[in-house]
Amino acid sequence: MEKIAISSEKLKLDQFLKWASIVNSGGEAKEIILAGQVEVNGKIAFGRNKLIFAGDMIKVGANSYLVVKEVK
Repeated sequence: MEKIAISSEKLKLDQFLKWASIVNSGGEAKEIILAGQVEVNGKIAFGRNKLIFAGDMIKVGANSYLVVKEVK
């Protein structure tokens, strides 16, 4: 499981996927979300506006990511 640090309190799911370099564009993020290929905390996420917070677990295919708060 890879840890991905975010600097803000929250991010939209599509923004997170781009931030973590899981996808290359917002369009690609939208495609995989609508195709049901993204899980947030064990549940398939169909909304790209779903808010992601530190502590959330994101799964895309066989890859898992833990969202952590960036330490300054």
